[in-house]
Amino acid sequence: MQSYWEHYEHGADIGVRGVGPTKAAAFEQAALALTAVVADLSSVVPRDAVEVRCEAPDDELLLADWLNAIVFEMAVRRMLFSRFRVAIDGGRLTAQAWGETTSVERHRPAVEVKGATLTTLRVAQTEDGRWMAQTVVDV
Repeated sequence: MQSYWEHYEHGADIGVRGVGPTKAAAFEQAALALTAVVADLSSVVPRDAVEVRCEAPDDELLLADWLNAIVFEMAVRRMLFSRFRVAIDGGRLTAQAWGETTSVERHRPAVEVKGATLTTLRVAQTEDGRWMAQTVVDV
């Protein structure tokens, strides 16, 4: 089963969706969709690793916390990320995000993501057995 990410329209904001053979893979793809809101993923070199940890009482809130942790790391470190490795154990997520310092000339950031919202927030297994993780991000 192939993993992928996509965007979907939602008013003035943007929906991010990740699909994968596992819940962790869907979370990785959702994070790629988040980065792709800001810049072309192919322009971001996965050079430096950052550790990310989150905890939440359910899968949906864990997705929102995960994406908000990536937004926080992008803002504080002034980085963009193009590769993710996620492990989920119950309500705990541990991950590595690889990326590089943002270059306005090379990455041409389109928008700044303010955070993940609870709008259309959903983590579920699809009929074909894949996992889907989605929400709307505020831009």
